[in-house]
Amino acid sequence: MYIALPALSLRFIPEIEFTSNLWFPVVSPFLVWGGSWLFVHLYDRKRRLSVASRTALFVIGGLGNTSFIGMPMISAYFGESELHHAVIFDQVTFLIFATLGLIAVMNATSERSGHADFYDIFKRMLRFPPLIASVAALAVSRFVDYSFANDFLDKLVATMSPMALFSIGLQLRVGKIRQEWRLLTAGIAYKLIIAPLLVFALAFAVGVSGSLAKITVFEAAMSSHITASILVSQNNLNPNYCSLVVGFGIVIGFLTTGIWYWVVQAAL
Repeated sequence: MYIALPALSLRFIPEIEFTSNLWFPVVSPFLVWGGSWLFVHLYDRKRRLSVASRTALFVIGGLGNTSFIGMPMISAYFGESELHHAVIFDQVTFLIFATLGLIAVMNATSERSGHADFYDIFKRMLRFPPLIASVAALAVSRFVDYSFANDFLDKLVATMSPMALFSIGLQLRVGKIRQEWRLLTAGIAYKLIIAPLLVFALAFAVGVSGSLAKITVFEAAMSSHITASILVSQNNLNPNYCSLVVGFGIVIGFLTTGIWYWVVQAAL
């Protein structure tokens, strides 16, 4: 997490092209994040979740696996030439994870311990290596061309997916499905159906179309963020759910992304 994610920011942020159409892939991850908060708030009114389960459902549901699953899926469905459209959604998702996601997790951890030290939360956020790398990439890439290091950064980025999946696999407890099935169903339903539906509805409402719109909706349909699940799990916020929702979400997501591909091709 502390090596591959900073490398990801340094590698792809300089490739973002700032145009007037960028607002849609910039706003969409915030829509998914905000929708997750509202979904969990409504769900919690019925189920009365613990702080750990509520935070896990919110954070993991609000962030998609837009890099390690999203990029290969976009390449397979749309072609490698369209990958640049996905970088914006991916990096905004990452920035939400490194700021709002980290704050939500630290706040829940503090709440469970009985005291919330917001100064400590803020301090930990500023020291979070992926966030530092994102800010550095935004600032430095405008003045310095370090594309000569891309091959090295690619190798670092490539270590994230297998290590993350290995970590999830170590924690995966299939026997816990019966205990977590309601939460698991809610998390997968939001991330694979409701979240992309929100982004699709926004695109349809404002008349956005073309490759950028299609890939933005497609990115919103990705399964839950692997690294977010690791962060949530490391802070002991329902680790059983964290591993289950990522594991089953990836498998089910292979089916639902095919459906969403057909939808965006037909409608956008």
